[in-house]
Amino acid sequence: MNASETLSAESRQLMTELQSAGLRLVSPDAGAASRRGGAGPSDHKAVTVDGVTIMVPVHTSTAWHSPFVAQTPDASGSSALLRGTIPIANISFPKAPRFYGMQTLDGVPYSKIAALHSADVLATTVLQTCIRYESRRKSCKFCAIGQSLAAGRTIARKTPEQLAEVARAAVLLDGVKHMVLTTGTPPTPDRGAQILCESAFAIKAAVDLPIQAQCEPPDDDSWFARMKASGIDTLGMHLEVVTPALRERIMPGKASVPMSRYMEAFKAAVAVFGRGQVSTYLLAGLGDSAEAILTISRELIELGVYPFVVPFVPISGTPLEDHPAPTPEFMKSVLQPLGGMLNAAAMRSSDIKAGCGKCGACSSLSSYEA
Repeated sequence: MNASETLSAESRQLMTELQSAGLRLVSPDAGAASRRGGAGPSDHKAVTVDGVTIMVPVHTSTAWHSPFVAQTPDASGSSALLRGTIPIANISFPKAPRFYGMQTLDGVPYSKIAALHSADVLATTVLQTCIRYESRRKSCKFCAIGQSLAAGRTIARKTPEQLAEVARAAVLLDGVKHMVLTTGTPPTPDRGAQILCESAFAIKAAVDLPIQAQCEPPDDDSWFARMKASGIDTLGMHLEVVTPALRERIMPGKASVPMSRYMEAFKAAVAVFGRGQVSTYLLAGLGDSAEAILTISRELIELGVYPFVVPFVPISGTPLEDHPAPTPEFMKSVLQPLGGMLNAAAMRSSDIKAGCGKCGACSSLSSYEA
């Protein structure tokens, strides 16, 4: 059982509110470095609430006006959390990992190859370029995959050898428990599957670390068996948004792969990786109704796919930077019934071998599974 499954109702509510409203920091350099730009959820910082580490927005316009304020942490990383001027809880900030102080033989800092997410998850974007992102006409309006590359915080392509070296160090020095490999979509029919296979194979040769790979559905379902054989334990293929008109407007390039293809790919992938070991990101707050999210989630659960619903984070520098984050009330209206569905289906985040759903730091969903 995850610690998040034994949370009090008050802590669960606080986590949901923090992820919607964000957090203001008296000391911006508290704990491990926050994340800006890059693929997936960003502009956030790892915060531990009641023993559970979550990612909380700190660089968004919403966070700048948040009622929540974290005081300067003490030497142990513990900080008082205030709502306005009233102390309401003690939180802490995970420390910067030791592997961040290392570099490869050719001088690339490990922190530019992979990053610590939450408290014990290693994550990387293998290919930092994406055919969707290269054109504003086709790009996902919420994505900042190119920002961290432009700012020099990462490198465009992480080689299998680099990833294996960093993964081994992160396990030995910092006790990392699992790893996420995502990628920008290349201009090839496999949509990144081959790059992910090569990366996972090298990592598994260096260290025994559970791996989740994430990509768009490849053109050929035979890629799933190859991915599994290369050492990939779980797979994420992310729908993001489910209403067809919203998909066309918010992610016009990615929407060229129809929902029907995703559902076919999910079915084929579950046959290879197993029930609950295939997942999809659903971004709540971009216009999909709670009913729409819950309807598709029910279908996904029946297929054996874990629907990882996360609150949309408006990332600075993207076309949706001023789009409001979802309210805590909206998130609860989705997460509470979804948690009940997952519980009834005996599909728990704690049973996932690796990846975002297992980590759970970008959503309070797992706390609703109990």
